[in-house]
Amino acid sequence: MELHLLEIREQQKESWNRFSPGWKKWDDLFMDFLKPMGDEIIRRLDLKKTDRVLDIAAGTGEPGLTIATLVKDGSVLITDLAEDMLAVARENARRRGIANIETQACDVSELPFPDNTFDAISCRFGFMFFPDMKLAASEMFRVLKPGGKVATSVWNIPDKNFWITAVMGAIQKNMNLPAPIPGAPGMFRCSEKNLIFNLFREVGLKNVFVKEVDGKLKCQNAETYWNVMTEVAAPIVAALSKADENLKEKIREEVFQSVNQKYSSRDVQIESSALVVWGEKS
Repeated sequence: MELHLLEIREQQKESWNRFSPGWKKWDDLFMDFLKPMGDEIIRRLDLKKTDRVLDIAAGTGEPGLTIATLVKDGSVLITDLAEDMLAVARENARRRGIANIETQACDVSELPFPDNTFDAISCRFGFMFFPDMKLAASEMFRVLKPGGKVATSVWNIPDKNFWITAVMGAIQKNMNLPAPIPGAPGMFRCSEKNLIFNLFREVGLKNVFVKEVDGKLKCQNAETYWNVMTEVAAPIVAALSKADENLKEKIREEVFQSVNQKYSSRDVQIESSALVVWGEKS
């Protein structure tokens, strides 16, 4: 991998490890939020009870842990770049009594597995952050067995994801942030409808399809929403770290106002939209 891509990988590893306490704290809320996308991934993998499944960029364990309850006579290998996130995944597995899983910290661009190892591969919200998406997709294709399926999800366009733009919009309005580099890792890097579709086709997957899936971040109130986003979202924390206390409070007030204008102040359920993409290795 090129040097600048290795640097991105190391920055991401450090960031995900650093934010793992926030993800652990808000795990129940976020796993409920992301469940529709995970359920669609699972549906498209068409799993058998004996399958051996690879879950990539699994963070605190999903959808790998749910998959493990379905492949009762098989197994799931849950991977992530950040070991601290995987520690939360192992804790979640123990709490739920799930034994047919293993975890391994590794880089999707250099998967440490032989060719044709897995019956299915899941990857929920990982592609946007991979330094080299084509290399990642090629590695997934390599370790997938012939006849196996891979399914992933990525975020749809910003206009359909107020759960992130409510904060980022206020930050961008009040701070002179540099424009993101085109193609650089980020939340909406894969929002173009056919980007992952074409990538899957390019690396050799057949019968590739795309489906839009909606979700809701059930925060209940604007304060919880603000606390969640400022404890788990690295870009938001990074931006706010450059603001003084007065500016930070101004941004906070604007976020509260925009959320409360859109939703009942006692029932904040913020909409999201993702694209689920799946394909098969012939």
